[in-house]
Amino acid sequence: LPGLHVLAIAFALEVSVGKTNTVTALNNSNVLLPCTFATCIGFQDLVFKWYFNTTELIYHGKIKAKTTEPTLVWHNPRVEFVGSTTKKDNNISIVLNGVEFSDAGKYTCYVKNPKERNAEQNATIFLTVVHKMVETDNTVTIIILSVVGGLIGLLILFMLIKRVVLFIIKKMQDGKKECLVSSSGNDNTENGLAGSKAEQKAPPKA
Repeated sequence: LPGLHVLAIAFALEVSVGKTNTVTALNNSNVLLPCTFATCIGFQDLVFKWYFNTTELIYHGKIKAKTTEPTLVWHNPRVEFVGSTTKKDNNISIVLNGVEFSDAGKYTCYVKNPKERNAEQNATIFLTVVHKMVETDNTVTIIILSVVGGLIGLLILFMLIKRVVLFIIKKMQDGKKECLVSSSGNDNTENGLAGSKAEQKAPPKA
């Protein structure tokens, strides 16, 4: 039984929308919604569909076999198929033309493979529509500069704190020294007296 279970996992249908499941598009632009599928035993009469917000069908296609390209069953006029299944990847990506703010939401890529006992899998991608695109490079640069600037700032702050702390310690140590000097009473008194006598003798010599 464990061997059969492992075999089932190896044959399992997989659907992917790439490394990230979020896409940002500019209003009135065309946006690619990526999707690929993989199966170890191949496929026959495979069905794939794209849904908007779980229930609204926007694309329906069929693929007879690995040697043939997908055929269209139905699609929303604004949706265009841009994938290919005869090449290395089983790519069933679509492009959504003339994106509007109302197009923002969840897009589900669904695949059903009759050759795998009608195995079904899906993957979800989230679309955000924006009025103006922010360049990622600039954002990354700003973030890096902010982090570096922040680290330099922290370093300077640390050095200032260190100097202040060392200054306080030095003052405290100086204070202790003064205390130690003043506590040896006799020596100070004698030194003081000797000093005062020397000062008194100095003017007549001059």
